[in-house]
Amino acid sequence: MRPIRYTLLILFSVSVFLLSFEMDRTPSVPDEIYSALRSGNARDLAQYFNANIELAILDKEEVYSKTQAEQILKDFFYKHSPTGFTKLHEGGKDASRYVIGKLSTTKGQYRIYFLMKTINGQFAIHQFRIENDNN
Repeated sequence: MRPIRYTLLILFSVSVFLLSFEMDRTPSVPDEIYSALRSGNARDLAQYFNANIELAILDKEEVYSKTQAEQILKDFFYKHSPTGFTKLHEGGKDASRYVIGKLSTTKGQYRIYFLMKTINGQFAIHQFRIENDNN
């Protein structure tokens, strides 16, 4: 009787441990997004855009197609050549993630915010914002 109870206790403990590990595995933001921001590569960044994306750059905000948003970001990166990107915060639950970061450029500092949602098991950026962070 005692060995069965001991075996059940071990099985229960292992199951709870594995379940808690599985629940904590919220997918993280792909490193390629951070690399694209650091290098100012709009093409690589746009690979993660949803078909339509809410894009806000400084004082201009609009919903654009993936291709249009890529061109607008390419122009921004051309005028504000990135020198680095630092992730300040990443969070979210289940099928969505958000990131807040600081983009350093030749023209100053900018706060970056983007929201990703899962579509068919893949993250896609639905909202992307660049705000002036120069005090």
